[in-house]
Amino acid sequence: MAEPRERLEYLLDFAMNMPDLPEFLHAARDQMEQVHECQTPVFVYTEVEDGRVHFYIDVPKESPTVRGYAAIVAEGLDGATPEEVLQTPDEVPYLLGLHEALSHQRLRGLHALLAYLKRQVVQKTQGET
Repeated sequence: MAEPRERLEYLLDFAMNMPDLPEFLHAARDQMEQVHECQTPVFVYTEVEDGRVHFYIDVPKESPTVRGYAAIVAEGLDGATPEEVLQTPDEVPYLLGLHEALSHQRLRGLHALLAYLKRQVVQKTQGET
């Protein structure tokens, strides 16, 4: 497994390659939900279309570790079914070894980000059969 410094470098790579928000969200920023547990201002928006989930996450470029994690989660779960998203382990930051490179407070924010995404999936799929 990679050393903590290498993990941070991977996060930086993902952060640099994270796509910008689509135009429709620039105009409707108020539809995004803030992840209040994050020290960094993180906003999330979830769509479920044709049984597939799409996440849009806005993280300032000045916060590369959180932005990198958000990019990994968004890319890794893009196009997943709601069930697959909900089955994603809550321990993703630990599975990625980020506990060796980040503070406990930062890790709490990363856990909260995934929890918000899962909650939005549940909200978007309620009432569907």
